[in-house]
Amino acid sequence: MSLPVVTRFAPSPTGFLHIGGARTALFNWLYARANGGTFLLRIEDTDRARSSPEATQAILDGMTWLGLDHDGDVISQFERADRHAEVANQLLAEGKAYKCFATQEEIAAFRDAARAEGKSTLFRSPWREADASTHPDAPYVVRIKAPQSGQTVIKDQVQGDVTISNEQLDDMVLLRGDGTPVYMLAVVVDDHDMGVTHVIRGDDHLNNAARQMMIYDAMGWDVPVWAHIPLIHGEDGKKLSKRHGALGAQEYQAMGYPAAGMRNYLARLGWSHGDDEFFTDAQALEWFDLGGIGKSPARFDVKKLQNLCGQHMAQIDDAALQQDIGAYLSAADLPAITIAHMDGLRAALPFVKERSKTFPELLDKAQFILTDRPITPDEKAAKALDPVSRGILKQLTPHLQSVSWDRDSLEVVLNDFAASQDTKFGKLAGPLRAALAGRAVTPSVFDMMLVLGRDETLARLEDAAI
Repeated sequence: MSLPVVTRFAPSPTGFLHIGGARTALFNWLYARANGGTFLLRIEDTDRARSSPEATQAILDGMTWLGLDHDGDVISQFERADRHAEVANQLLAEGKAYKCFATQEEIAAFRDAARAEGKSTLFRSPWREADASTHPDAPYVVRIKAPQSGQTVIKDQVQGDVTISNEQLDDMVLLRGDGTPVYMLAVVVDDHDMGVTHVIRGDDHLNNAARQMMIYDAMGWDVPVWAHIPLIHGEDGKKLSKRHGALGAQEYQAMGYPAAGMRNYLARLGWSHGDDEFFTDAQALEWFDLGGIGKSPARFDVKKLQNLCGQHMAQIDDAALQQDIGAYLSAADLPAITIAHMDGLRAALPFVKERSKTFPELLDKAQFILTDRPITPDEKAAKALDPVSRGILKQLTPHLQSVSWDRDSLEVVLNDFAASQDTKFGKLAGPLRAALAGRAVTPSVFDMMLVLGRDETLARLEDAAI
C-alpha cells in the first residue's frame, strides 16, 4: 500500500518569489492536489544574513496571488536547528559520522598539492577512522562517512536513472565548527520529519540528491521519490536571470497578468498534456503527472504568456474578474475603483474583457465608464470633433431622447440619421467615440451607449456639441 502523497515547496527567503520558484511551487501543488495529498510550505531560512521577514512575506504573497494554498503551518527551517543537530549526533554515536579536526588551511594545502600532481581534489579526511583517544582538544566539524566504493543510483521520475560513482562522493560536513547544521542535513531531516514522499525541484539540485541519500541510508529512512525538473531559460536560451526583466511573481501581478493565465502558462513550462496549450485549473489537476515533465529546459516566452492570459481573461466569471481587478490595483499601488464606477465597469466587463490580455488593457478599454464628465478628448479624438461634426452631434441628440434604449433600436436610429446626412454610420463613429470616451479607439459605440445609459450618453453628446 503506497503512502499518501506529501509534497513541499521550500524556498529561501532571500528575495521575491521568482518565476522558477513559482513553477516549482505550482508543480508540487498540482501533484499533491491531483493525488489527494498534502502540500507543505517550508521556509529555508538558515542563512540568517540573507533571510528577511520581508522576503518571506513576498513569497507568501506571491503564492497567495497564484492561488497555491498550502496545508498546515509554514515551517521555519532555522527553528528546527536543534533537531538537525540531534540527527548528526546520532550518526556520530553510531559510528556513521566522525569528528574531523582538519583545518581550512590543511584542506586548502591538500587541494593545492592534488592539483599540482593532477590528482582528485576530493578531500579524504585523516580523521575518518581515527581512535577517539587521539582526538585533540580543538575545534572540529562532523562529517558523514560516505560510501567509498560501488555506485549510487538516483531513480528520478524526470531524468531517469542517474548513476554516480561513490568514489566521487566526499565525506560531507553535517555540523560546522560552531555546531550549526549545514543546509544539506537540514533538508533531509525536515523532509523526513514532514513525511515528504515526493521531492519535486529544479534539476540544479540533482547532484545534491546523491549526497542527501547518504543521510537517508545512514539513518535507515525511506528515500523520497525524486523528480528534478528542468530549469527555465529566457527567450535567448540562457538561464533565466535579472537581465530578462521582471522575474518576481508579484511583479507580474503588478503588471496586470491574471493569475489563472499565469498558472496555465507556468504549468506548460516544462510539462505538457498532448498538444493542449490552454486549459483550466480543473483540467490541470485532472491531467498533471510527473511523466508529462520533459528533460529539456523550458523557454519563457512573454507573447505566449500574454496569449494564454487573454484566453483566460475572456473566460473568467465577471464577479471573479472584478475581485481580480481590485487585487491588481492594490498590488500596483493604484487607486481603487469607486463604488459609483464599479456598477458601470460590471456592465462593461462582458465586452471590454474580450481580447484584453492584461488588466491595464481591460481598464484602458473601460476608461469611458471610469471617466466623469466633462470628457476631455485626447489629441486624436479632438480632431474628430471639428465644427461640422459638432453640428451633426447636435442634430443627432433629439433623435436619441425617446428611442428604446436597446441595441437594435439604437442601430436603426443611428443608421437612419446617417442616411439623412447622406453618409454612413462609419462616418459618425469617430465623433461619437470622441464625445463618449474622449478617444479615437474605443469599444463599440453601441456597447458604450448601452453601458452609459440614455441620460449620460445624451449629456456627453451635448457637452461635445457645444
